[in-house]
This record gives sequence, structure tokens and C-alpha cells, in this order.
Amino acid sequence: MLLEARNVTIRFGGLVAVNHADVSVQPGRITGLIGPNGAGKTTFFNCISGVYKIDEGEVVFAGRRIDGLRGFQINEAGISRTYQVINLFRKMNVLDNVMVGMHSRLRQSFWASLFHSPGQRSEERTALAKARDMLKFVGLERKAGYPAGNLSYGEQRLLEIVRGLASDPQLILLDEPAAGMNSGEKAQLDVLLKRILGTGVTILMIEHDMKLMMGVADYIYVLNYGSILAHGEPAEIQRNPDVITAYLGGD
Repeated sequence: MLLEARNVTIRFGGLVAVNHADVSVQPGRITGLIGPNGAGKTTFFNCISGVYKIDEGEVVFAGRRIDGLRGFQINEAGISRTYQVINLFRKMNVLDNVMVGMHSRLRQSFWASLFHSPGQRSEERTALAKARDMLKFVGLERKAGYPAGNLSYGEQRLLEIVRGLASDPQLILLDEPAAGMNSGEKAQLDVLLKRILGTGVTILMIEHDMKLMMGVADYIYVLNYGSILAHGEPAEIQRNPDVITAYLGGD
């Protein structure tokens, strides 16, 4: 397994937001995390990515325990993420937003950057070329110089994904990537997710659009009131009576 969250539990006062959750992510697959509003999905992501410190359990990534590490250390280890609420630098241009995502992989020192050493200039040229290639990967290369805030909502979602990929992660956590997208943009996202897998990046994804999730996910976990209610392949989840009851209140 690439990622194993074992018995993960986090409490906020008397509220158990995530309750002894076990989630495993195999490399080279899209693993889905679904559940009703308030089920604890984003909180679980925050536990994995170092935003919150868990109260019980452990998180193992690529054979190494990462619970207790800070967010930037987890990013350096090979996990990146996007957020439910778009979190771009809106006044910076599109290209610079992608460059920000590369910071954990740039190796030149502060002094080399300050004095524009030959090594720093070479690294910057390489990073710029890579950032442009990544924008081309999602069809945003022509808007590299635009302020990020001037992009459409769907384009901003794509830019967040690109910025997440800029750190060369092994695993990317996508928190509702289709939120606010129209049907055409969702169809493009479907294709993009499969292309991302083709680059060797594994995906763990929260999504409320069940048609999209059932079409792209290889395996799905259902979270309800902070606990894992069910897990299995999409067809199993679709016909699981407990899942149907959790979402719809009955048959």
C-alpha cells in the first residue's frame, strides 16, 4: 500500500470528528472518499496532510509513519493536496501560482537566490519550463500571464490541481475538485484525472458528484459520522443498503 491510515481518530472537545477510521490507498489507482455533508471527509484529509494532529492511530506513507509531521514535511515526503475552498494567490499570475507549488523541490540556497548565482538561474529556467509544460497539460498555457483571480471558476480548480502536482507528489489529495464545475468542465476533469494517473501520481479524492466518482474511482470508502460505513468497488457501494440509507434516509 502507498498510504495506510490505521485507526485514525481526532476529537474536538466532546466531538469525535473522525472515529477509528481505516483507509488504504493502493498506488496507481483513484481511491474515492464519499459521505454525507458533515461526515468528516475534509477533517480526515486534514489528518493525513498534517493540518491536524491525530489523537489516536497512525498514518503510514510509503513505509514511513508521517502522523506527527508538519504539513511542509508531509509535502516533502510526497503528498500534496487541494482544498474544498479555492486557495490560490489571486493577484499573482497563473504561472507564478504553479511556481509556488514547486518550492519544496527547489534546492538552491537563500544566498544563491539573493545573488542570482548561475546555479539558481539554471534551476529557475528549468522550473519555469516545467511550469509551462504543466499548464499545457491542463490547457491553461495561453493564460500563464493572467492574474489567477481572472480565471473562470473551473479554470481556477484546474490551476489548484496543477499547483498540487508541481511538487512532484506520489499521492495527491483532491478535495471536491468538481465543485462548481459545469457538465463540460466535469467531463474534462474526468479525462484529466485519468491522465494524472498515467503520469504515475496516485489520487485520493473527495467528491459529491456521484456520477463522476463512480466513473473514475477504482475503490471507494464511505464515511458517515466520522466512521467508515462501507468500502469496496463502485458497483458494490452503489447497491450497499447502508450507504443508500445514509444518503437518502431509506430505500
